[in-house]
Amino acid sequence: MRLPVSLWLPLALAVAAVAAGQSPLQRRVVRDVLEYFHGRSNVHFLFRERELDGVIEREDPSGTFVQLRLGLAQTSCRKRGPQRQCRVVENRRKPTCLACYKFDTSDIPKVLDKYHNCGPAHHLAAKEIRQRDEAECRAVEEAGKGGDALYLPGMFAFSRGLPA
Repeated sequence: MRLPVSLWLPLALAVAAVAAGQSPLQRRVVRDVLEYFHGRSNVHFLFRERELDGVIEREDPSGTFVQLRLGLAQTSCRKRGPQRQCRVVENRRKPTCLACYKFDTSDIPKVLDKYHNCGPAHHLAAKEIRQRDEAECRAVEEAGKGGDALYLPGMFAFSRGLPA
């Protein structure tokens, strides 16, 4: 079935405008969240980005903090099948993912800390889950600051000799 240009052109332009407005770090977070979501064992179909909401990007001396809500839409393609033309299936699952990432200040930013939570939109709106998400995102934002130095195994290893 072919759709007239008047129906798909506005959608294509809207998707292009959203992608054009994203910073490289935001696009990296979206890509990472999609990989995480598709890696879950209970996900059998591929999902596409439906909407991006609540984008926060803050820089400080310790790095860049990115927080966003990513709305997903289920496609007709199976996760393990061939990647042919995947169209969004209406009236199917539309989960929402909250992602919080902290990147360092290097030329190729490395992830210092991250947190994601994906589920139905009503699930993420529950008070207890929302409070946990806020606390986790605050902890991610604090990563790399001041006394939060990198710990390497053996860094503080002390040994005591046996009595003679």
